[in-house]
Amino acid sequence: MSSSDRLFPVRMDRRELLASAGAAALAASVGRDASAQGEGVRFGEGKHTYTLVDGWGELPTGMNYGFGCAVVVDSKDRVYVTSRSANCCVAVFDRRGKLLETWSNDFAEKIGYSTQQVAGTAHGLYWSKEHGEEFLYFTENKPGSRVYKTDLKGKILAQIGNVPAGASNAVKFDFTNPTDVAVAPNGDIYVVDGYGSQLVHRFDKNWQLKRTIGGPGTDHGKFRTCHGVWVNTLRAEPELYIADRANNRLEVYSLEMDYKRTIPDVRMPCCFYQAKGQLYVPELGARVSILDAEDRIVARLGDGQGIDPKTIRQHPDKFSTPHALTVDSRGDLYVVEWLDFGRPRKLRHTPVKA
Repeated sequence: MSSSDRLFPVRMDRRELLASAGAAALAASVGRDASAQGEGVRFGEGKHTYTLVDGWGELPTGMNYGFGCAVVVDSKDRVYVTSRSANCCVAVFDRRGKLLETWSNDFAEKIGYSTQQVAGTAHGLYWSKEHGEEFLYFTENKPGSRVYKTDLKGKILAQIGNVPAGASNAVKFDFTNPTDVAVAPNGDIYVVDGYGSQLVHRFDKNWQLKRTIGGPGTDHGKFRTCHGVWVNTLRAEPELYIADRANNRLEVYSLEMDYKRTIPDVRMPCCFYQAKGQLYVPELGARVSILDAEDRIVARLGDGQGIDPKTIRQHPDKFSTPHALTVDSRGDLYVVEWLDFGRPRKLRHTPVKA
């Protein structure tokens, strides 16, 4: 298989990382088991109590995060962190914080970008399990951009958007600036054009367009930064949730994209993650909210509203700008923030009995 078959053709496994970064530096950053650290920093209360894992997600010397874009976890609890950094674009950890590999952005040459341009387009990442196989969907964030579907090693399987005509695994489509992707149980794919047209598109599994809704506005069916999208399966009938960020609301639709209801009382919601019978919402307005299956707010974590982002490091129990999150099989929470150092953090689920 040639390197051009991969979205990130130059990758480094742990052995190569040890050689390139220095064994001592890497061992200090990747070998931490957070269970014994950060015990004094807690979020939430009762059964929604979480304990900060100090030092989780640190990178070796010479690598750094940029603005935190996305984080997902696969079926083996490997955690994929993306940020607007030229080195590295994707870091893969195990749940204990060991750095397993990094993915280079050297595919820039293949698509005609500089490495800095690649870092500037990073945004959404979505994990999907389809017919027993696992996939990643990358949302490229720039005018005239694309969405890529890859395997867990970054091999490009399909792409849609500003792509060459005639490619067997590519579909041309006029996105203006998409931000997120979600996949329904029947294989339909939803894409929100959150930094552009404010349109929400529904495709079938072959990327054939089925319906489009939206446009800019404040009425139901219109959006102001439709930043995130999720197919919620907590109820008997799956539903489509859209994070309408600048309108400070969550809009709920049928999978056929007919409006159903609105969930208010959120501050600049970015996206969603569903786990353990709950829906988790990172809010750019300095907190994380947890909803139950009936859309009721059951917990709010780390409300850092009013804290200057320049001093947020002094407040480990607060969030500044949560941009994305995920939850592993044990209920532990991983959050990245729209800060220039990414700030990926793990919050271990440590419920407290009443």
